[in-house]
Amino acid sequence: MEVRLNKFLAECGIASRRKAEEFIASGRVTMNGKIVLELSTKVGDKDVVALDGEKVNAIKKVYYVLNKPKGVVTTTSDEKGRITITELIKTNIRIFPIGRLDYNTTGVIFLTNDGDFADLLLHPSNHIPREYIATLDRPLEEEHKLKFLKGITLDGRKSKFTAISYPSKGNFAKVCVISEEGRNHFVKNMFACFGYNVKTLHRRSFAGITADNMSPAGYRPLKSDEIKSVIKKYKK
Repeated sequence: MEVRLNKFLAECGIASRRKAEEFIASGRVTMNGKIVLELSTKVGDKDVVALDGEKVNAIKKVYYVLNKPKGVVTTTSDEKGRITITELIKTNIRIFPIGRLDYNTTGVIFLTNDGDFADLLLHPSNHIPREYIATLDRPLEEEHKLKFLKGITLDGRKSKFTAISYPSKGNFAKVCVISEEGRNHFVKNMFACFGYNVKTLHRRSFAGITADNMSPAGYRPLKSDEIKSVIKKYKK
């Protein structure tokens, strides 16, 4: 059975399909010893695929949820020698993070070798909810709260929080927001539109899954029913 090359790379745990397409377009992927640049190329059972000269083999799919601590970069490598998110998980299987959290942002992040699962969670059309707890430098004004819920223009696009609440009674500088956006620095940039500085940011949940009972840097495999539930709920 033949499959498209980007799908094959995703299923082998190399990266998401979109990232795999970047690898192909940049000439890093070969099939049977020849560089492949056509995204429509299909891989058969007898074809040998390599990335940067290293043969790509199908492997068991794994899924982790991790409570990201401060001072960790959400990448698989770092030229500055900082701790990367993948170093926190003890596994011999090559994994990558689904999306990103800023260096000092904490909370829920998934790591996997399943590119299709990553694409499902990152694609904007699937409206995956992300819940954050933000500590602001001053109380959130009701006028701004209503505007965030209605939608404002950010980077030329209409952007909004789908829900806003206050986890601590009477403390309007500590705000819980839910968004369906995966853009970098989205929460911080939203608050910055009205002059708020986000002092701390914690992602409490992603796709309904939390890390409430985990210590910083703690992690666990996602349960099979959690994975099935996410796929069933959001896959179109």
